[in-house]
Amino acid sequence: MKRLFPILLIATILLTSCGQAPSLWGTYATPTSESFDPATILPLPQPAAAASTAPPPTSTSAPTHIAIQPVASAPASSETPRSKATVTPTASGPSVLYYSQSGDTLPALAARFNVSPSEILSDAKLPKTGLIVPGTLLVIPDRITEQKTPNIQIIPDSEMVFSATAINFDIAPYVNNAGGMLSNFREYLGSTGWTSGTDEIKRAAYENSINPRLLLAVLEFESRWVRGQPVDALHTDYPMGYENFLYKGLFSQLVWAVNQLSIGYYGWRTGTLTELHFPDGTSLRIDPRLNAGTVAIQYLFSQVHSQSQWAQIIDPKNGFPAMYMQMFGDPWARGNTVTIFPPGLTQPALSLPFQPNVQWSFTGGPHGAWEHDGSLAALDFAPSTDHGGCAQTPDWATAAAPGLIVRSGNGVVVEDLDGDGYEQTGWDLVYLHMATQDRVPVGTWVKTNDHIGHPSCEGGIATGTHLHFVRKYNGEWVAADGPLPFDLDGWIAHQGDQSYVGTLTRGDRTIIADPVGQAWSIIIRATNDP
Repeated sequence: MKRLFPILLIATILLTSCGQAPSLWGTYATPTSESFDPATILPLPQPAAAASTAPPPTSTSAPTHIAIQPVASAPASSETPRSKATVTPTASGPSVLYYSQSGDTLPALAARFNVSPSEILSDAKLPKTGLIVPGTLLVIPDRITEQKTPNIQIIPDSEMVFSATAINFDIAPYVNNAGGMLSNFREYLGSTGWTSGTDEIKRAAYENSINPRLLLAVLEFESRWVRGQPVDALHTDYPMGYENFLYKGLFSQLVWAVNQLSIGYYGWRTGTLTELHFPDGTSLRIDPRLNAGTVAIQYLFSQVHSQSQWAQIIDPKNGFPAMYMQMFGDPWARGNTVTIFPPGLTQPALSLPFQPNVQWSFTGGPHGAWEHDGSLAALDFAPSTDHGGCAQTPDWATAAAPGLIVRSGNGVVVEDLDGDGYEQTGWDLVYLHMATQDRVPVGTWVKTNDHIGHPSCEGGIATGTHLHFVRKYNGEWVAADGPLPFDLDGWIAHQGDQSYVGTLTRGDRTIIADPVGQAWSIIIRATNDP
């Protein structure tokens, strides 16, 4: 034990997590108010030459809205199938009916409706922290008195995240056929050199697990980059509409946009986001009946537009929803084929992602899956080393479960556990900061404990050698301390008071995350671990 302390003192400057930086790609500024001409946010007529390239709508039906009615009223028969349970309300005062959506939990619903979890009633047995079966009928006290956003669903959740609806969407042909500025654009990035606009969209979609259709639609709506030319000089430099010199250029604007979408989407999932605050100083309570995909879009546009402009943008007849339909057809026709979290979903058995009997440290508790904001889905582990910073290590990150390697490059390895070859479906594991040397190639079928790669600093911002480890399901980042607990050989992740601070617990043992790998963060995977 005496020999261990000098090693730990050295480790305090060597071991690390992804760090306390706001993003894997660097430090970004806080959004600020800006003036904007409302005329520039309204959709422009689609050029005749590009009209034939956009896929026609697959359905003319309107999006399905989640209806809330007084308790005495029955749900409309034209709505999507739901629980047939009959609930006898016992809550005092006015109440509303609500049918649960995929991803709903009691704590999140309570926050959205401004009630306590115990006040939410149902004939069905409701899990305290787990996922509620979609379509379950709930009776919830009507407590919200503030002005709310419209109860208008814009897109399904599957059109926000990188789900199965994106499998057959080929970004490059769409962009080239559209013929706008994006089709001929390229910029120099420090990580990849000269990079085309199409590849930047693809990179942002894959790395952040966001649907590329949505990124293209926001880009087109704000600046006309996809099917035409920028509306003005401002939108040439700031194509997503966020005017800040730290975010100048397409890729930086994409980084900003995916952060806003992630804040909206995952904030709604967890119930930590319940209001929109606009640059003009006004605010609105988010209607508690909305789905996460809709809130993501509402939040994004609320960051750069006044409330009056924002109201025009979300108008289903003339605003962003209409343009989205024009560009890509009916999102609800695609979305109705995908349920992000099906009933009864559980995490498959996962092992700690490193070799047995080798000392590692738990250096980062639940934190951002990719960028700083959004789902707190990632955990960080670092091997012990007697070299500084980002030194090479002979230690291996290993497969936590059997699966097919579907992506390997730029420091990232993605393992598809269902083996169908698509990271947009089923469970996926993401191993970040894997060194180029010895990294497992695409197409490899790995078994538990097979080598994935050597931890490094490749693939984003890192202040030391480590592994950034994340789960996805059907394209959605799965929170480490959420309704589907992150379980590694029986070690369960728990969130701390802030990002990166957290614990792993197994039975009566607790390991506390520490970015410099001090004694309390050491974890050794035993040979006989599951």
